[in-house]
Amino acid sequence: MSGPRTGVHPLGAESARRSAPARPRLIDRWRQTADRNLTPTKRSLIVTWASFGTTWGTVRLITHGIRGGWLPWGNISAGGRHLHHYNIGIATLAAIGMIAVRGDERAVGHPGVAAAYGAGTALITDEFALLLDLQDVYWAKQGRLSVDVSLGVLAALGTYLTAKPFWDEIAKVTRHHIAAVAKRDLASAT
Repeated sequence: MSGPRTGVHPLGAESARRSAPARPRLIDRWRQTADRNLTPTKRSLIVTWASFGTTWGTVRLITHGIRGGWLPWGNISAGGRHLHHYNIGIATLAAIGMIAVRGDERAVGHPGVAAAYGAGTALITDEFALLLDLQDVYWAKQGRLSVDVSLGVLAALGTYLTAKPFWDEIAKVTRHHIAAVAKRDLASAT
């Protein structure tokens, strides 16, 4: 027997889905929220902070993997000299500086420029002790854990605080979307 008592729609599941009004996907709701809340400057700042955090975390993982021997590759060298990742960061920021000096309107506020800036800054920041002391103290135990945790927290806070109202609305939209999906699924199951 079919019908509401058995949990099977009399016309079949496919008919039930087609007859229900289409709800916007969660990603579409997030885009609408971004359009309402984020200026181009805020978008660039979010990308910069997220890129900083992602790059910094990835570099930490890679350097620990190289040092621990569980990654299949080693350090980058040129002419027998170890290249620190701050060198790549400095080159990246120099390139971003050139874009800024040129004043290329297409590049101003471009997510790629913001991501490169965040990544370059993370590469330099991660080896700041080396730049400050001009000694390779990267793996010294003194303060290494506190620096790691501090930079991770800084990246997360920067990403959040750059556009707090946006993230608050994203959380609200996501909660409402999940509740609506759950309610719809419960209704279709009965």
